[in-house]
Amino acid sequence: MRYGKKFKTLEEFRDKIVEYIKSYNEKRFQKKLRCMAPLEYRNHASTCV
Repeated sequence: MRYGKKFKTLEEFRDKIVEYIKSYNEKRFQKKLRCMAPLEYRNHASTCV
């Protein structure tokens, strides 16, 4: 997602927000989470308990 992008419809804007949130939660790797995505880390942590 880029700043300053113009969307033609509210639905297009909503779809991009949903896509960004999904990417942020499922694909974004974090060093403090052992280089795993947050969702991947949660799944890994729940299997260790």
